[in-house]
Amino acid sequence: MTCYFKNSRMKELFSDISIEVTKENRVKVDEVIHEMLSVDYPNCAAAWKMLRKKLQIDGPGFKDRLKAALTKTL
Repeated sequence: MTCYFKNSRMKELFSDISIEVTKENRVKVDEVIHEMLSVDYPNCAAAWKMLRKKLQIDGPGFKDRLKAALTKTL
């Protein structure tokens, strides 16, 4: 489930961390996000809610951790 990838906030997030989301890696990116947030895959609504909360509480730290996880995985 990649239901939130078209959201402008998500596009901005990926731009900020210099990660390009493509058709080929979209599912893997989504799985990494779910894993980082401890949300069962593919629960899109819960992941999106938790992602917004994490960005609000610790935006720079979460972005750094997400970039590291995605760079390692992709």
